[in-house]
Amino acid sequence: MSGTTPQPTSRTRTRSWWGWGWQDAHPDDAECTAMGALIPGTLARPLPVPRICDLHIGAPAVEPPASLAHVVDADPEQRAAHAMGKAYRDVVRALRGRPGRIPDLIGRPTDDHEVADLLHWAGERQIAVVPYGGGSSVSGGVEYRGDAHRAVMSLDLTAMGRVLEVDTLGLAARIQAGTLGPSLEDQLRPHGLTLRHFPQSFEFSTLGGWLATRAGGHYATGRTHIDDFVQSLHVVTPAGSGASWRLPASGAGPSPDRLFLGSEGALGVITEAWVRVQRRPVHKESASLAFTDFHAALQAVRAIAQSDLSPANCRLLDTGEAALSGAAHDGSAVLVLGFESADEPVAARLAQAVDLARSHGGRAKAATPAADGARADAAVSAWRSAFLRMPYLRDGLARMGAVAETFETAATWDRIPALIDMVRKEVGEAALKATGHPATVNCRLTHVYPDGAAPYFTVLAAGRSGDEDALWDELKAVASDVLHRHRATITHHHAVGRDHRPGYDRQRPEPFALALRAAKGALDPRGILNPGVLID
Repeated sequence: MSGTTPQPTSRTRTRSWWGWGWQDAHPDDAECTAMGALIPGTLARPLPVPRICDLHIGAPAVEPPASLAHVVDADPEQRAAHAMGKAYRDVVRALRGRPGRIPDLIGRPTDDHEVADLLHWAGERQIAVVPYGGGSSVSGGVEYRGDAHRAVMSLDLTAMGRVLEVDTLGLAARIQAGTLGPSLEDQLRPHGLTLRHFPQSFEFSTLGGWLATRAGGHYATGRTHIDDFVQSLHVVTPAGSGASWRLPASGAGPSPDRLFLGSEGALGVITEAWVRVQRRPVHKESASLAFTDFHAALQAVRAIAQSDLSPANCRLLDTGEAALSGAAHDGSAVLVLGFESADEPVAARLAQAVDLARSHGGRAKAATPAADGARADAAVSAWRSAFLRMPYLRDGLARMGAVAETFETAATWDRIPALIDMVRKEVGEAALKATGHPATVNCRLTHVYPDGAAPYFTVLAAGRSGDEDALWDELKAVASDVLHRHRATITHHHAVGRDHRPGYDRQRPEPFALALRAAKGALDPRGILNPGVLID
């Protein structure tokens, strides 16, 4: 076992309170205008960047006791930054000066005892507590809606951001829940290890957030969800604290970890976890293939998913998504493949996957040597750059009054082709009817399994000026209905939050809902933890 890793240093860049990521990375007015010109029906000039001073934030409804004052913050800027997540509807509400209910206080505990003390005080005062990691939620998971509580406290866990132990023999690490993705990897790197969980929000999300939302990572096969990495969890609830045993596997009844994975802070606050880590990969190869027939490309991806090749990346971009990312401009769909290993070269596995794709009509593109000796691919590089830049461009389009949002799902292979076709058709028709302008509905596969896949959709359309969030809600309702008819999940990796509640309520069996309500009543009898998430 290693000793305790030192607390990481803070960053110097400023996070955007209203939009995605870093404040200095947002597109400027000229870039916003140029993007808006590509979507008929958008504004002539961008909406101004919102200012916190225009929100007229009042004084908190409550004050903490002296014993907790050192871990509670009432700064208006911090309160505004913790009011919402980073979904499209959050961004446009901020742009329109409608951020919703601003939390009264920000709790910043540094250990489990302070978490418990804050929950105890909040329960006595009927203060809603909304657990908050990096704040990157895109499903309404970190905001309070309603007026049933006298005050709201956002419980920010990022002061609990250390890797506490590393077991190099068993390849596992004990990590505090508030550890942000880059800090987590920085603290594992000296040991030659990695968690290898990289969601798109990696830079701005925490281990606890991943656990509480059952987040999916960047990798397309194998350990795709954070669930697969968990050995044990430590959770603080209003009814008490506890940790599951750290075990490689167990058949002793229902898993206690499963109760809290995906519970989104409604049942308790995850404060630390033992997670499985692995040696850092040193062998990497990637390639891309073009397809003229998207449905043939789907068959190629299924063949690869059902082989034993286990690519790290197996992303299929339809023609619109390929053009949007710069991976292709000739109307082709593009399959991006990537392999990596800590132990052995992966070129042979990549070649086998390419051959499988070719047998279904794929055309491989030539790769060139990269600086590190691996083969580089222009389409792969373009896709990677677009993947990281896309949330910032979404916010730029939102400033132009456009609808620019995504949603994702998963279904079995027998349903995938019809599901994708129907989402494109019905969401596109709904947008045209609502705005009078055609919409673009693109699709890519982000994760693939032997029995199914996770389609990820991008919707680009003109908005309704001043009512953009309501328009998106209408389009999302149409999409959710299509998903329900095809028995596709309401979310593969973006969590339920408040935005997906209607679809989640339809998806889950009623006996399970009954058990979940009972668990909520037992663990959170005063109903203070993230009210409205998962259950009423």
